[in-house]
Amino acid sequence: MAARTQRAGTLIRLLGNVRFQNERMFSVFSVRLRAAGPSDEPPKFTPPAKPVIVDKSKPEEAVRRFISPEFIPPRQRTNPLKFYLERKDMLQRRNVLNIPEFYVGSVLSVTTSDPHAANNTNRFVGICTQRSGKGLGATFILRNIIDGQGVEICYELYNPRVKRIEVLKLEKRLDDNLMYLRDALPEYSTFDFDMKPVHLSPTQDVPVNELKVRMKPRPWSKRWERPKFNIQGIRFDLCLTPEQMEHAQKWAEPWRKYDMLKEYDTSSLEEKIYQEVQAELRK
Repeated sequence: MAARTQRAGTLIRLLGNVRFQNERMFSVFSVRLRAAGPSDEPPKFTPPAKPVIVDKSKPEEAVRRFISPEFIPPRQRTNPLKFYLERKDMLQRRNVLNIPEFYVGSVLSVTTSDPHAANNTNRFVGICTQRSGKGLGATFILRNIIDGQGVEICYELYNPRVKRIEVLKLEKRLDDNLMYLRDALPEYSTFDFDMKPVHLSPTQDVPVNELKVRMKPRPWSKRWERPKFNIQGIRFDLCLTPEQMEHAQKWAEPWRKYDMLKEYDTSSLEEKIYQEVQAELRK
């Protein structure tokens, strides 16, 4: 009899605990509904944010929108199929060789295979003074002063003998052609072969070096003061008199800016080629 009474008391206590828990859950649910709003609809379920996985093993992709100038075909009556096939070969070459972004005025280091050099390789450091050519015929010139003598090397950008191209200092200059450095003081073309690379963030704009060089005494290789060259990076006030600068204006060609065949709008063409190049390089 006592055991039955004890079991009955235990059962009554369990039922009381269950009732208390149900009432507590109902009260909490009512408070949440009142906090959600006067409507009878339950609050919407908000899924947790997806985790962002960053693969630090891959290099940071450049944010700057840049397309190498040799991809833009010249304006002439030629078959566009030729440039399309050349772009295919250029992209295949870029899958083997990393051709970085660089401009006229950037300091580069180029390593080429040379059977007559030590270790069968030759490395040259210099400032890029010119970029020319289209398609597979694209070239660039590097200049440096070695033992007091100016040395210039013209590289074919897609030459199979080029093993590595490294940008030591990425920057632009006031002019798109720096061939006048041949007539400038040697200090503007002298670079150390052990120069350390200067890091530039992919999100940062390419800096423009507004340096204006001082020239050697005349005569020069060309009449750089004439308006057709439109040189901005030379201190003409230190080497020419006002009379000489006024005399150079006689060779001005004011009609050049109205020549519609000299330059043409390539914005739509650049957009199309940029999408094609990016799609091929991602494969």
